[in-house]
Parts: sequence; C-alpha cells; structure tokens
Amino acid sequence: MLILLPPSEGKYAPARGAALDLAGLSAPTLTPARETLLDALVELCATDPERAADALGLGPTQAGLVAANARLREAPTARADRVYTGVLYDALDAGSLSSSAKRRLTARVGIASALFGLVRPADRIPAYRLSGDTLLPGLGSVAGHWREHLGPAMEEAVGRGLLVDLRSTAYSSFWRPTDPARTATVRVLHEQGGRRKVVSHFNKATKGRLVRALLEDGANPRTPLDLAAALSDLGWRVESDASPRTGTRLDVVVADL
Repeated sequence: MLILLPPSEGKYAPARGAALDLAGLSAPTLTPARETLLDALVELCATDPERAADALGLGPTQAGLVAANARLREAPTARADRVYTGVLYDALDAGSLSSSAKRRLTARVGIASALFGLVRPADRIPAYRLSGDTLLPGLGSVAGHWREHLGPAMEEAVGRGLLVDLRSTAYSSFWRPTDPARTATVRVLHEQGGRRKVVSHFNKATKGRLVRALLEDGANPRTPLDLAAALSDLGWRVESDASPRTGTRLDVVVADL
C-alpha cells in the first residue's frame, strides 16, 4: 500500500542540518527532473526577486521566502515529515507514532511535492516555497513538468499494492493512477442537519487522523473495499462509490468538527 499525501504550504525551516543531496532522495530516477526544476526556481529567485514573488504569489512582506528559495542548495535539511507542517501533519503527528507505526510510515507513505515530485517521510529536504499551480519562466507549469516526468517513479512506488490517494486537486494533476482497480481516493464530508459539505480545515485534520490510525493499526488493505472495511473497523463511517475509469472514492462522513 502507498498512502499519498499532499504537501503543506507552511513549512518548518531547519536551523541546522546537511545541505540538500538530490541524489540521496527516494525515487532517484527523478534526479534530472528535480535538478531542472530546482535550477529554474533558484535562478529566478536569485536574479529577479520581484518577478519571483509574483510567480510564487507572495506579497511584499514575504520577501524572505524568495531569498530562502535562492539559497535552497545550501540550506539546512531535515526529514520531510518534520519540514511539512499544517493541519494534516499536525493531526498525523509522526513524531509521536509508535515504533512499529513509524516503520510503516517510512515504508507506506509518500508525499507529493511541487519541487521534488515525490518524497518519502525520511527524505531530507529544505523548507521551500513552491506550489503545484506555479508557472516558472523558462520551465512553464510545475504541474506540466511533473506530468512529463513523474509517471514511472510513481508506478514503481505503488507496485502491485493499493494506492490511497489523499492529494489535493493541484497535486492530483501531477500524475493520474493507471490502475483504477487498485486506486482509492478519500474525501471527508461533514454531515449536519441532513446536509453534507467539505470543510477544508477539517478535511485535512481528518485525513491526518485516518493515516495515523491506519499506521498504528497495521492494516495493509489490498483493494479499495478492503480499505473501507479497515477504516470501518477503526470506527469511521465510510461510503464507497466505484468507477471502472477513475477507481473507488471513499467518503468518510463525520458529524463533529
């Protein structure tokens, strides 16, 4: 099973640590594509900060993020599951997992990344600012770049197991799963007064708690319906909607925020 998470916009910036080693990251076949994108981002931020801020959607008070991007090759790194912060990662709380759950985290979780394509929780990366919908001069669309390069690495990461796709819309466009029978996307719905809606903040928090529960439990479902059963056994209310083209969507329905 591969549980594929979105990144977070906010990131923890390590104060110390080794510099970035692209060749040392998971999925080393992506190194050339990572180099190309990193070169484009660093050059833009170092040579034209104003244009960089505009491309990255940053305001005047966020100039420090542009300067940090210009120094990415020398910046300190830390584990990706420490660098990525925010609601989902707070709810997952990787540092407090049991020893066995931490081993499963390393083996079963991947993180979509605008800069690196795919990283694993133990990969050492710097804090960076780059979104999946960014356009970079000389490179074009970040999403388009990864659509061209990411497929083989993702297919290898999923293997013959189940893909549990928790990515947000911007990152799901980087790569489309090719085996619907082994693909489960998860949506969280808040039900109140007979009406259901997606609440972004709570959607992320619930996904973090779902992943934590799966890792602690040790369940390793092989099909979307196996995943639905595992989540139900863990106390979640789950409804499924299967499509031969896109795979199975699992709706996790919650009443309390």
